[in-house]
Amino acid sequence: MTEEKLARRRFLHGAALGAAGLAGIGSLGGAFEASTSLASSRDPEPGGAAKPVHQWAMVIDLRYCNGCKLCTAGCQAAHGLHADQTWIEVFTMRNAAGETYHMPRPCMMCEDPPCVQVCPVSANFRTAEGLTLVDQSRCIGTRICMNACPYQARYFNWSAPRPVPRQPFPQEPTWPVPQVEGTVGKCIFCAAMLPSGMLPECVTRCPMGVIYLGDLEADVATNGMGNTVTLSKFLAENDAVKFKESYGTHPRVFYIPGHGQDLESDTAGG
Repeated sequence: MTEEKLARRRFLHGAALGAAGLAGIGSLGGAFEASTSLASSRDPEPGGAAKPVHQWAMVIDLRYCNGCKLCTAGCQAAHGLHADQTWIEVFTMRNAAGETYHMPRPCMMCEDPPCVQVCPVSANFRTAEGLTLVDQSRCIGTRICMNACPYQARYFNWSAPRPVPRQPFPQEPTWPVPQVEGTVGKCIFCAAMLPSGMLPECVTRCPMGVIYLGDLEADVATNGMGNTVTLSKFLAENDAVKFKESYGTHPRVFYIPGHGQDLESDTAGG
């Protein structure tokens, strides 16, 4: 089925961006120019679309998270979410020694997302750049995807959305604002902002620089404090792990423990 094409966008050219919230993201791939459509953003057919410019990922440095939940608040404000819709949730976890730490949990942007596989109407899809999104114009609210997600990172819109001001982007899977009653919503890595060189809201709102947006293709990552790192080196040198990796979903969110956390066995604590 032919999908309605999104308006062509010219990606921001070269040059480091001045604002702290934008600094570093310009290095995620350097100067480039491209156009995108909803059709071409889905996984390309063999021999079809050209290799995507980016492969998005996220790094969360648990060593510095203080549990302030400003990432959650920033996400909810940007996307007009109700209080119970925590697209990035911050859990207080307890390790085997009884010590507590804080763990932000966005969508894991799995390379093998169960939510995509179980959706009966193909409302869930994965883009060529590695983002799992929801087409709410297709979603019929079965909530099967919510049951399939091992990370509990999906939320049903039980009620009408909150009133939102005029938005900077069209209402589409890359920016589903406002949400649609009777459908499922989730973290989107602020997908509509990425082509313009902007970092996701959770990244820029974190005062501790805990959350990094990464690009596996360019092998760089940057946080909201303008700290840019070589992604592969950063992960290797800090023994990064993935949450519930044993489920075989191949998440694209990496965690840096730093305090002996075991994300496979630690439990939510008080």
